[in-house]
Amino acid sequence: MSREEPHYGVLKRTAHSLRVRLTASYVLLFALVLTSVGLIFQQALAATLHMQNERLLEEEWTTLRGYLRVQDGELAWVYRPDEPDEAYAVEKLRRVLMLAESSGEILEISNGYTALGAESKQQIQKAARAREPLMETRADGHGNAFLVRMGFLRDEGKEYFVALGLPVQDTLRVPGRLMSVYFLMMPVMLLAIAVLGWYAADRALRPLAEVTGAVQEVAGGNLSLRIPPRRTGDELDRLITTFNGMMERLEESFERMRRFSVDASHELRTPLTAIRGQLEVGLLTAETAAQYRESIETALEDVERLGEIVNGLLHLAEAESGQVRLQKSPRDFAQVVEQVAARFLPAAEAKRIQLTVDTGRRPLAVIDRGQFEQLAGQLLSNAVKFTPEGGAIHVSVLEADGWVLLRISDNGPGISEAHLPHIFERFYRVREGALAHARGAGLGLTLASWIAGAHGGRIDVSSEPGRGATFEVRVPAAGPAALRPGQPVRG
Repeated sequence: MSREEPHYGVLKRTAHSLRVRLTASYVLLFALVLTSVGLIFQQALAATLHMQNERLLEEEWTTLRGYLRVQDGELAWVYRPDEPDEAYAVEKLRRVLMLAESSGEILEISNGYTALGAESKQQIQKAARAREPLMETRADGHGNAFLVRMGFLRDEGKEYFVALGLPVQDTLRVPGRLMSVYFLMMPVMLLAIAVLGWYAADRALRPLAEVTGAVQEVAGGNLSLRIPPRRTGDELDRLITTFNGMMERLEESFERMRRFSVDASHELRTPLTAIRGQLEVGLLTAETAAQYRESIETALEDVERLGEIVNGLLHLAEAESGQVRLQKSPRDFAQVVEQVAARFLPAAEAKRIQLTVDTGRRPLAVIDRGQFEQLAGQLLSNAVKFTPEGGAIHVSVLEADGWVLLRISDNGPGISEAHLPHIFERFYRVREGALAHARGAGLGLTLASWIAGAHGGRIDVSSEPGRGATFEVRVPAAGPAALRPGQPVRG
């Protein structure tokens, strides 16, 4: 039983494989097509043969009119009996023949026509009323088929009914015999189609097998795998392109997760080590209440920094995972900036920093006020933190080419060109010059960049060491379509 089960499983998988189903579809489709073509061909052949029989019968009728004439008021055969061709032609015409008066009186009827049944007076009258000769297929007592033409022969003012028959039994059997041979050959044709379909399906599904193998390798941890495109533009090529794009996104996501884990563990380890060190110092070496208090206060500062890092990580993780939903509405952009700048005036005055705000034309922008206040607050917080005492910070709001711009410039130590491409990366901090000892989690600018991108904009920075830095935030301006009739513009 244990040996049969694997074998049965293989057979079951093979029977349900896409290759088998495609091959079966090919065979079924061709079986339907071949059957339909055969039946259509049979009907067309039967119709062609029937037309040919009618044409032959018309030729026989023409020949009959050459030998059958009215002489001395009577219908008679006119030919030379001593001429074999004429005698044979007349004999052939009289094998299945019926001659009658227009009144229905029979003048001549052959044995062959008697087997078909003599025409009644009603049939003769029907033929007389018809505008065209009548054509009918009849069968004798033995089942032999005949095509009969019924019409009238008019000569010397007299009219005679003539019915001429043509045996068509052999002709009628031709389509049936041909179809018998055709359907006997169909299994051979379908077998050939099945073999060709099996290999065609294998060739068509080979790229899909490559994708399957690639997915299995991905399951093993190989995220750098890419499948070379075939450049055919078909569905499988689009599948390969989609798969490669998915792999690139997966690799980027895992790389971000890896980098995030490494950076987070490093950043969290530093304050935790400091907290533990301060508490151990207080526990082992402190002798007075003041020493205990100093150790605890230092540890609390590191706890506060740890909390900032954790909150920043949570906020950034929520933002990048799509959990943060922006509640955007038309806002007086200048008013929002003025209110944010007002919160930093006390800190600027404490360092004797001149903080000026120039709002200009007061443009409108569709923004999430809470998120944008966080962005502007982060940039102003950095400006106040890094601008030396007695320095200056200039905040301006402009509108240009469908964008609303927020520029925050300071005359602080500036940022060297080597650091500018990296300052929006998480946990990145400049460790040189006046910025070497600056505290912070290194997540503020990363979150600010995400907020600008979520609004359909971006943040740019320009700076030179010793000449300060300028951060420029741009978001789309609110067009007329952004405001519904009667909707208020809020600050």
